[in-house]
Amino acid sequence: MRKPIILITGANGEIGHGLIRSLSQSSQTDKMGLDLDNLDKSIRPHVQESLQGNILDRNLLERINAEFEVSAIYHLAAILSTRGEFSPMTAHDVNVGGTINLLHLAMEQSISRGQPVKFFFPSSIAVYGMNSLDAKNLAGPVSEDEYRHPETIYGCNKLYCENLGIYFSRFYKRLSAVSSHGRVDFRSIRLPGLISTQTLPAGGTSDFAPEMIHRAAQNKPYHCFVRDDSTIPFMTMEDAINAILKLMEAEEDSLSRSVYNVTSFSPSAGEFRDKTLTYFPEAKIDYIINDKRQSIVDSWPAQVDDSKARKDWSWKPKHDFDSAFENYLIPEIKKRYEI
Repeated sequence: MRKPIILITGANGEIGHGLIRSLSQSSQTDKMGLDLDNLDKSIRPHVQESLQGNILDRNLLERINAEFEVSAIYHLAAILSTRGEFSPMTAHDVNVGGTINLLHLAMEQSISRGQPVKFFFPSSIAVYGMNSLDAKNLAGPVSEDEYRHPETIYGCNKLYCENLGIYFSRFYKRLSAVSSHGRVDFRSIRLPGLISTQTLPAGGTSDFAPEMIHRAAQNKPYHCFVRDDSTIPFMTMEDAINAILKLMEAEEDSLSRSVYNVTSFSPSAGEFRDKTLTYFPEAKIDYIINDKRQSIVDSWPAQVDDSKARKDWSWKPKHDFDSAFENYLIPEIKKRYEI
């Protein structure tokens, strides 16, 4: 008998930490954490299986397929936007090749189990591409089907993988005698910039906001790499985890699409700085603009329209900009750094 599990790839990442802790409380099914490195000690107690390996290793995935019965996959492993621009071929191999390997695993598991396998894929606002700063400023909240012209390899990878997931869930081998429609239950959220208290930023272009707060708490100077008027959507990691769980718990017939926007607040970098200084007035935060990273942030929308998520699965963030700082970020970060 194969052992039933929920598989979480990229388990050591920012989302992985919070998601594994939440799943350990909300699901009775055993969890397996898969990562390139040994699982972090802080989350190791929350999983029943820990596996070190590469999602590009098909032999490893075949071993999982043979030994375990996978009911759901949370595919979090990825090379993020800034790192991806330094090594686009590697980013493509990991972000696209790894995703199609996991989708194939989900399909094989569904066929052997005789039941659909749920597959969560974290997409990103990086799939959008505003063709000018004026267009960005005039666009208003951007819907899921607008401005999908990414300017980074990360955004290209994410947009393609959204479509791969839809293909596997609806159209896989559509000319075969036996339909595979619905075997993979693919669900995706285009996440905005995320701010976590538990883990440090790890190479995202939106990391100027969390970097600012963490450096201030550590009494270290911070040179923000984007202009003070730079604006993109953000949310707390707590809200991101809640959104993922809420989407995955939703009844399939309530969903009108496979990919959803979610958002919480959209302050400028300057507003982030001002808010941070109200809690850490001695912090030294200035601006040294990185024109290349700035151009990426300028290509992302200032706001996104998440009305479909609110309608289909009752999405609503817990935190707005003020309560994110007051009730989540500052208390947890002060606890982290023993302030």
